[in-house]
Amino acid sequence: MAQHTWKKISLYVAGALSGIALSVGVQSFAADKTATTNNKDNGLPIQSLRNMAEVYSQIKANYVTEETDEKLLEGAVKGMVSSLDPHSEYMNQKGYSEMKESTSGEFGGLGMEIGAEDGWIKVIAPIEDTPAERAGVKSGDFIIKIENESTRGMSTTDAVKKMRGKPNTKITLTLTRKDSPKPIVVNLTRAMIKVKSVRHHLLEPNYGYVRISQFQERTVPALAESISALTTENKQPLKGLVLDLRDDPGGLLNGAVGVSAAFLKNGSPVVSTKGRDNKPAMSLKAVPEDYIMAAGVDPLANLPAEIKDIPMTVLINSGSASASEIVAGALQDHKRAVIVGTRSFGKGSVQSVIPLNNGGAVKITTALYYTPNDRSIQAVGIVPDVEVQDKTRTFESREADLGGHIGNPLGEEDVKGGVLNNAESPKPAAASEPKDKDEDLSSRRKPNPEKDDQLRKALDLIKNPAEWHKSLGLAAKKPAPAKKEEK
Repeated sequence: MAQHTWKKISLYVAGALSGIALSVGVQSFAADKTATTNNKDNGLPIQSLRNMAEVYSQIKANYVTEETDEKLLEGAVKGMVSSLDPHSEYMNQKGYSEMKESTSGEFGGLGMEIGAEDGWIKVIAPIEDTPAERAGVKSGDFIIKIENESTRGMSTTDAVKKMRGKPNTKITLTLTRKDSPKPIVVNLTRAMIKVKSVRHHLLEPNYGYVRISQFQERTVPALAESISALTTENKQPLKGLVLDLRDDPGGLLNGAVGVSAAFLKNGSPVVSTKGRDNKPAMSLKAVPEDYIMAAGVDPLANLPAEIKDIPMTVLINSGSASASEIVAGALQDHKRAVIVGTRSFGKGSVQSVIPLNNGGAVKITTALYYTPNDRSIQAVGIVPDVEVQDKTRTFESREADLGGHIGNPLGEEDVKGGVLNNAESPKPAAASEPKDKDEDLSSRRKPNPEKDDQLRKALDLIKNPAEWHKSLGLAAKKPAPAKKEEK
């Protein structure tokens, strides 16, 4: 029987769908010389290999054009891996190199997270302050053409290759949208994507807001800097905090662990994984060695002490995936924060990137994520403690909508997305309103509880400790009795 030996590297990723791998490792296989072909579990599937060889020979002999052996065999490998689930894929040398670039937080392209659904390329979420967001690309859009080429049957890796390019070069995408009667053509200019993953704002005196758009190498230190900046701006310790993870497609796993550790007690469990046959594979806790990628100073060492205890809410929606769901699940299980919004995406699987001798790699699903209370995120997502719909959102897409997805290992029923019946149609802009797109984007990025139902509810909860404790399922803490004056 084959013995599997894993040499883990310290970079773990929890990204959603295309362009982001979920862990990096090197796997070596040592064949057991005592294995016999009489054992069906260890023997090669001779008949299946014969069928493959027969198809190969028929293509070589009869296909309308002569194809190279390399093309045919690479296509066979791609098909074998991609048929496993929506997140597994084969990458040649160039594709593997581009995948590694995507975790650095800086690359040339359009700035969106994509996946595949029903044979088409689908936008999971546009990244803030990128060409895609500025052009009006939305979560749930289908990209049906890149330039003049149809994306029907195109892999996410190939779509990424076509959309990336040198900064300042033009590209045209054709989109379909659920609430649009005809295709939408958008003209974009590629840019060097430098994603600022953390930003902050003081909603009102004593109450802070932190937005994480993606989990990257600098997310944990950037979070610490934002919290310190909020405390300085407030001129006294904060009394409450809103953490916004809406439309955050994921990123580096150690970033998710570090963000969780900022608000949890030292040593608290954050996330675990289980592999084949439900065997435990990995367990990460709120300790520096589980979120510091390289030897160095703990970025969370000087956080204000009150940040571990003040009332806290976390905003999620159907665009919150993978690393975002790990943070939300950990804070929810430890009853550290009230989760507000709508159910998350449901990306609870771990992909391992295994380098190959030809310079390429395979990305295959090797485990599933579990929250501290042993809940599986896969195909069900994180359910908010307080559900608040976004009336401007007309459509939701989730992991369970993807063809060939892995079901929930605990037997939970798949939760799919769809058209939202309670959504309000966006109101047309009045003639007196500003037309400048950059100004509009800037105003949308600035958190405004008066225009954001989900944010308003999250803020109301942290301002009302009794209601906050009730939403957590805990009894409100009673104030300490006043001391009697001594006569």
